[in-house]
Amino acid sequence: MSHDHSKLIRMATQMAQFFSSQPDRPAPEAVAAHINDSWSPRMRQDFVELIRAGAEADPVVREAAEFVRLPTG
Repeated sequence: MSHDHSKLIRMATQMAQFFSSQPDRPAPEAVAAHINDSWSPRMRQDFVELIRAGAEADPVVREAAEFVRLPTG
């Protein structure tokens, strides 16, 4: 993996904390939308791989991984 895994989880956790206080949409979907819009394909891939491998993460972060778009090809 090319990114510091603890940093990816930490950034996603910060988003989860923010979006959990916003009533607009479910926090996992909001976190994933922000990740999809802001993170590079490699960061998204690394993040999802970390979650699938069982990385310790907030439940909102774990659920958000289900909505993250992975690079194709």
